[in-house]
Amino acid sequence: MSKLYLADPNSYDVKISKIKRHFSHKVEVYPPGSCPLTVQLSFLRTAAGQTCGKCVPCRDGLPLVARLLQKVINGDATQQTLDNIKMMAMMIRESSDCAIGWNAADEVLKGLELFADEYQSHIRFHKCDESVAQKVPCIALCPAHVDIPAYIALIAEEDYAGSINMIRKDNPFPTACGMVCEHPCEESCRRKMLESPINIRGLKKYAVDQMRADQVRTPKPNPSTGKRIAIIGGGPAGMTCAYFLALMGHKAVVYEIHDKLGGMLRYGIPNYRFPKDRLDEDLNAILGAGDIEVIYETNVGKDIPIRKVRDEYDAMFVAIGAQSGKTLRIPGVDASNVYSAVEMLDEIGNGRLPDYTGKKVIVIGGGNVAMDAARSAIRCGAAEVSCIYRRRQKDMTALESEVESAIMEGVMLVTLQSPVEITKHEDGSCSGLSTQPQMVSTYSGDRPGTTAANKEQQHFEADVILIAVGQDIVSGPFEDFGMKADRRVFCAGLDTSVEGMPGVYVGGDCATGPSTVIRAIAAGKVAAHNIDEYLGYHHKLHCEAEAPEPRENIRTLLGRTEVGERPAFLRKKDFLHVEEEMTHEEAMQECSRCLRCDHFGCGAMEGGRDL
Repeated sequence: MSKLYLADPNSYDVKISKIKRHFSHKVEVYPPGSCPLTVQLSFLRTAAGQTCGKCVPCRDGLPLVARLLQKVINGDATQQTLDNIKMMAMMIRESSDCAIGWNAADEVLKGLELFADEYQSHIRFHKCDESVAQKVPCIALCPAHVDIPAYIALIAEEDYAGSINMIRKDNPFPTACGMVCEHPCEESCRRKMLESPINIRGLKKYAVDQMRADQVRTPKPNPSTGKRIAIIGGGPAGMTCAYFLALMGHKAVVYEIHDKLGGMLRYGIPNYRFPKDRLDEDLNAILGAGDIEVIYETNVGKDIPIRKVRDEYDAMFVAIGAQSGKTLRIPGVDASNVYSAVEMLDEIGNGRLPDYTGKKVIVIGGGNVAMDAARSAIRCGAAEVSCIYRRRQKDMTALESEVESAIMEGVMLVTLQSPVEITKHEDGSCSGLSTQPQMVSTYSGDRPGTTAANKEQQHFEADVILIAVGQDIVSGPFEDFGMKADRRVFCAGLDTSVEGMPGVYVGGDCATGPSTVIRAIAAGKVAAHNIDEYLGYHHKLHCEAEAPEPRENIRTLLGRTEVGERPAFLRKKDFLHVEEEMTHEEAMQECSRCLRCDHFGCGAMEGGRDL
């Protein structure tokens, strides 16, 4: 009988596992602007290195496809080469014994379709498409293309006013984004190759914590052009557009349906995540940037005809957001004490807190609105808060940090349960929610779908039910005006212009569906510059801040500094801001981790730092 042995801690398998994490980080930080064929070849060679060598299609076929793809990249291929790649990949996918060959070949076939133009550029012109050029990762992945290395460098120099104005070059909401941005800029941060991405949002918050945004003078506006632009909606998209138009010298007139500005920043995000006095700092600075007039409590399309607004102005930007909550089509949804989570958060944003003392609250949904509603219900005195979601926890669209915070504060997640009926008491008030257990199924897009499991329905008692299954856009009046919409989402080009309606632009949630603050800000910025071009101008704006010379890279491994939070058992009792401030030492260390990709690696930024 042969002996048995414990796993050898010095084996190659153990050693390889230690470097696999760094390899996965290399994949994550593939620089934006890379040639997609080069990326595909890299992945294909990795797959070929994983083959066990037992089946011929995988063992011999993948290296052959890699050689053919290299010929395409080198500009030495013909259309016949592409045909051969497709034929070989199809053969490998159909005849490989395991997932390695199948997956690698499937990715090649997908790439032939997704990057058809790039393949043709290499075949016909023997070079990459003109759009292919490595970019600074954090700047490229920020929807508003904020100059992140520059403002981090200014923070490192303790020039907080300069940092804020550098942010404002592309984004007039430094405080809002310092507190609630989903920071897509961090996804491909090259610092990941060493350990972890820079805490970009945290450093932005540090800057505005040291110097409030309305204490920093905005750049001087250009001389007046005499042009007037109507902006319908005073949320992040509308106010960003107003800010840049005002700096250009135009007059921006904002029509706002509420008595205060901010849109979903004010009426959709609870105070514990984003205090409204901090929102006012951004708005005060924006309103002081130039000729901006606000007409409050006016519903364009109801109080005043849209046609009248368009006729009275040189251009019009529609940014009405998505501030209406969707509902469910299940029996009992008309019961009393059943509310839209969006409307509940709107009430809280207006200072009217519901009293849930001692009540059982159910929130239906798995997005950020659901988490905000659940955490707010805890703060409104609920004895028990459950979040019912039809998929798995990992499939939730809410930020992972928001889900974690909700759980820490006492919200109970009940996953893989699909609502089928809201039950009622005799007086018509809700008594609970019946659900059908689910099991995961085939993928639909990036997430697996669900199907009914062979289990009995469950029932959850509830005194209040909050529905957070999406947001809707009040598009009807604008569709009557002539603006096309697809399922209430306005149709517009990437330049935010509305086809067939010169001088009309649209952006934010009403043009994309519910999305993020930074994407709404990006739309406002794009709209402002294209409206300026439409009016016959080409204004350049100077942010009145300069990026410092880069310091030498620090490649010593350093842990990422996280923004601390008040303890959950304390913060869940009030609506005070949950996040703490970074210390000076923490911020300076985090700044030192920036590799200054605007200078090193990608070279100096083209075109300077003006707009």
